[in-house]
Amino acid sequence: MPEVTCIGLLVADVVGKPIDSLPDKGKLQRVERMELHTGGCAANTAVALAKLGVDTGIVGKVGSDGFGDFLVDRLAADGVGIEGVARDNETATSATMVLVHTDGERSFLHYYGANATLSKLDVDANFLAKSKIVHIAGAFLMPGLDGEPSAEILKEARSAGATTSFDTAWDVTGRWLEKVGCCLPFVDYFLPSLEEARMLAGGREDPSEIARFLIDQGVKVVGLKMGERGAYIRTSEGAEVRVPALRVEAVDALGAGDAFVAGFLAGLTHDWDLERCAQFANAVGACCVTALGATTGIRSFSSTLQFLADYR
Repeated sequence: MPEVTCIGLLVADVVGKPIDSLPDKGKLQRVERMELHTGGCAANTAVALAKLGVDTGIVGKVGSDGFGDFLVDRLAADGVGIEGVARDNETATSATMVLVHTDGERSFLHYYGANATLSKLDVDANFLAKSKIVHIAGAFLMPGLDGEPSAEILKEARSAGATTSFDTAWDVTGRWLEKVGCCLPFVDYFLPSLEEARMLAGGREDPSEIARFLIDQGVKVVGLKMGERGAYIRTSEGAEVRVPALRVEAVDALGAGDAFVAGFLAGLTHDWDLERCAQFANAVGACCVTALGATTGIRSFSSTLQFLADYR
């Protein structure tokens, strides 16, 4: 069984760059690059972990189609265990058109696809019982798993002795805490973006206030991904860690948050303290944005450590 099991979104990403506007109806607009990549929070995090040398498996669902074949084959080629990937014969694989702007920021057109049919029935209890870390990635974009089903998975994983981790996407329904509040008492490490965390915390702005609010909901450790502002970590005991971002030339910010999560979880597998985990996570995120695609820029464990050492 893998050391880390990632549960959640599997997406085929069609990535184009640069796209700062869309053509008028009936018109054509050329782009410099267009590529097909693995995507989705769970896939991105799993691939990054595997590249960092962590034994990683994934639980998710894809369609019985070309995109599904691509995702399964690519995940396996990247060293991710795919035994937990189910195939849906009626629903197509989830896909996203990723429009990468000139400055590296992105806009998305997303199709739920098979991710919408992923349910607790697709999660083998053996993965929960035998993994050191169980990470749910992509909350708010999995209608069959969001809310109580995810809470049950996290509770079972923790009862089996696993460390639990949780990450969110943007909630287009606006339900936020109403939807995932039931999960938070069973989360050891919650690693959302600052923007998502603000919404969950009722619009609070200060990172420390946001983190305290989430800890009051039951989370043990909150790690806020703050982009150019770095990262802020707070524990239920009140310990705080702030680490600055690493400045690199950004090609594509796609997957940077998932790369941060992978770096943080990798640090946990090495029993590092929170500051070292956060510093390494920032380094993995920085490497990620230097190439087109969510995981293309991820380096090996030793190469990432060298990158961090050279940066200092």
